[in-house]
Parts: sequence; structure tokens; C-alpha cells
Amino acid sequence: MGQLGVTPLYCRIRRGIVDAKEEGGIHMKLMSVNVGLPREVMWHGTSVTTGIFKEPVEGRVALRTLNLDGDRQADLSVHGGRYKAVYCYPLTHYDYWKKELPDRELPMGMFGENLTLDDFAEESIYLGDRYSVGSAEVVVTQPRLPCYKLGIRFEDDHMVKRFFASRRTGFYLAVTKEGEVGAGDEMKLVHSDPNRVPVSEIMRLYAEKQYGGANAEAAQRAMLVEALPESWKGYFRERLEPHADRG
Repeated sequence: MGQLGVTPLYCRIRRGIVDAKEEGGIHMKLMSVNVGLPREVMWHGTSVTTGIFKEPVEGRVALRTLNLDGDRQADLSVHGGRYKAVYCYPLTHYDYWKKELPDRELPMGMFGENLTLDDFAEESIYLGDRYSVGSAEVVVTQPRLPCYKLGIRFEDDHMVKRFFASRRTGFYLAVTKEGEVGAGDEMKLVHSDPNRVPVSEIMRLYAEKQYGGANAEAAQRAMLVEALPESWKGYFRERLEPHADRG
């Protein structure tokens, strides 16, 4: 085990990312498939059931409408479902967190993601964009809003606020075509949503307190994205209502 939990495998992966970018042939690459079943853990003296503990698996894994084989969510009222079938997080964000959390090991899957991708920024991932990955097809639906169970995973109640403040949220996918995926697969864009609303814009709007002017226009544009869940659209409608009354 290397410093800060950086394994030889991690180093080889990082070299592979650089080589791929130099060749210009890969948009995003699947570095790890991570799954886990719900388990009970003790947190602040209370037993909590959580599915946030994910571990990398080898080989091909079936990607189905609601989840990957071998993966489940504990609280379906806020996790999982059609619009949160798969959670993606990039290896490049791990670089940031290794600096922020120098004493903690960060194996892939640590943030509860199902797919660890090589490199992306939330500013460049757009809601409604469709991708092929392995033999499956998926669509970007929303950013992740962290809950207290991220704090359980890191054994730190402050981690939820730190995660949100970083805006390094990753994103969720819905599965439009079932198939199989595995580490090494390329994630290729097959259709761009015409509204061009980045994942980062949703998080910015969620954090904003005022919804006049440009923010109102951005929220209205986001509501045009078919893949955005109705829960988000309802949230934006509520925020926009006071401004509509004044209009």
C-alpha cells in the first residue's frame, strides 16, 4: 500500500488515462464497477441500514433498469429507482479528496458510486445526454444530493457539508437499454439533449436563494429536460412561483 492509500493499480490507471487523452480517443472510461448490498451499521448508538458500502467487482456485470446485479439500495424513498439506477463519480475527484483527507484511504467505490469513471467535470455533463457503455445505454438524470449516510461511510458527520460545498457531486443515470458493463468499457455520447443544462447548473440553482432574472430562466430551461425527474421540476416550480406572482 502506497502513501495515502494509492495502490500500484491506481497508478497504472492514472497512466492509462494520460495515454488515452494524448491519443484523443476516449471521452470517458469506466475504471471500476462497484456494488454492495445493504448492511446494518451502528452510528451514534443507533442501528442504521445502508447500501453506501460499495466494492469493486471483476468481470462483466448486468446493468438492469433499477440497478446493477449484486447492488441494492436500503431506503428506496430517497435512493435508487428509475432515475437513480446508477451513480457515477470520477477518479479525478479522488485526487481532490486525497488532498482534503490526507489520512484516509480512498478505494474506488468509497463515495458510494457504482461506476468510477476516469475523468469528467460536472460542468461538462449535461442532463438528458444519452451514452452507450458496454452493451447498455443510459441517460444522465440529475446530480447527487448527499445524505447523512455519506457521513457514516466516512465516519465523519461533517463530510456531507464538505461534499456539497465542493460541488463535486457526480451524477445519476437512468438505464434506457439493459446490458452488461465492465471496467475498461468506454462511455460514448450517442445523443445530446438540446437544452444543454449541465449537472453543475442544477447544483448551483439548488444552492441559490434568489430566483429572479437569469436564475429563473435557467430553472425554466432545466424543466424542459425530459430526463430530469419530476421531483426536481416540482422543486423549481415552487421556487419560481413567487416570481410569477410578481410578474
